[in-house]
Amino acid sequence: MYSTGVCPFCTRAEQLLHARGVAAIEKVRIDLDPQRRTEMVARTTRRTVPQIYIGDTHVGGFDDLLAFDRAGKLLPLLAGDSV
Repeated sequence: MYSTGVCPFCTRAEQLLHARGVAAIEKVRIDLDPQRRTEMVARTTRRTVPQIYIGDTHVGGFDDLLAFDRAGKLLPLLAGDSV
């Protein structure tokens, strides 16, 4: 998950993922490493955080993650099933 240290949506995304059983989240702090920000924009074409990947699947931001959860797609994705 691409994030910053002061992003409330990053915190909410972490909370949701933890609630769904994710024990560890790899965080890439783009506020500490400007090159990683450039990488994020190149990978996602988005400039806002969080940008969440589950495996190779780009979920998007917190709103997208929440929509996946509400649609019943998050748990299967976390289990390794394709969406």
